[in-house]
Amino acid sequence: MSDGSMRTAFGSSFDVPPGYLNTASIGVPPTPAATAVAEAVRRWAAGQDTPTTADPAVTTAREAFGRLVGVPTDRVALGASVSQLVAQVAAGLPADARVLVAGGEFTSLTFPFAARGLRVTEVELDSLVSAAADHDFVAVSVVQSADGRIADLDGLRETGVPVLLDATQAVGWLPLSLEWADWVVAAGYKWLMAPRGSAWLACSPAGVERAVPVSANWWAGEDPWTAVYGLPLRLASDARRFDISPVWLAHHGAAVSLPYLASLDLAAVRDHNVGLADSLLAGLGLPARGSAIVSLELPPGSGERLAAAGVRSSVRAGRVRVAFHLYNTAEDVERVLEALA
Repeated sequence: MSDGSMRTAFGSSFDVPPGYLNTASIGVPPTPAATAVAEAVRRWAAGQDTPTTADPAVTTAREAFGRLVGVPTDRVALGASVSQLVAQVAAGLPADARVLVAGGEFTSLTFPFAARGLRVTEVELDSLVSAAADHDFVAVSVVQSADGRIADLDGLRETGVPVLLDATQAVGWLPLSLEWADWVVAAGYKWLMAPRGSAWLACSPAGVERAVPVSANWWAGEDPWTAVYGLPLRLASDARRFDISPVWLAHHGAAVSLPYLASLDLAAVRDHNVGLADSLLAGLGLPARGSAIVSLELPPGSGERLAAAGVRSSVRAGRVRVAFHLYNTAEDVERVLEALA
């Protein structure tokens, strides 16, 4: 039920409270996406669903994710989380592969490689490109979760080293054209404003051949509905071989929020988000950073002051993190500045 905080932005409506600056943790859905999930719950509760009810939503969300990252639909796999999808990439690397990551990277991206026993080396984000040539593989977030720094994608592309990009903190606000990357993974519940339980992995043709479908089930079959029982293994010939059976309610929401985002001018979304973030920094006497995520080193007690002022933020790596998405306004910036004054 709305508390009277309905906002309109970029052609949709959002039941988001003033001061909500926590999209880097959990995105707030457009109301049509929330309505779609509520209707799916109603059908489920009334016994009206069948196992194929969500299939059109799964297809729609998959296609929209491909458009958002610039990859054809047949090269997009679906999963439930980033780490589950990354594990299939890690499984395809040789045992002696040297993996390069950014220091302080989100562990859903790095742990699958470390858990496999591969040699994983951390360097500063700014040193990633120069160090890549000494490694067999690079895994990095397009936008760092902890502080919003943006990776040098052009530099990584020029190295020629196989790259896995985690776009979770980028896709949905940053215009992306990532067909060149070997793999692109993202979770849906942040900037894509979909329910938790939806994630996607875009693969290059070489990426499809190199990863290993260690989570394969019936949904990874060429025709899932004829792959429900019995051997032999009959995987899809494209990226769908990495699919797991979808979390139905999550995809009912994703099928609304992702096409909505894919229909927008993402350069305008980026300019809106970054404009608010940089105006906050200017108000604090800090230089612009060009990211929708702002990490602030503040005096003790600042997080409590923000919370008391109705600002929803988070603490990452010992710093207060705020994030601006398309439903945020200049009033949210003023609320932070007044709380910290």
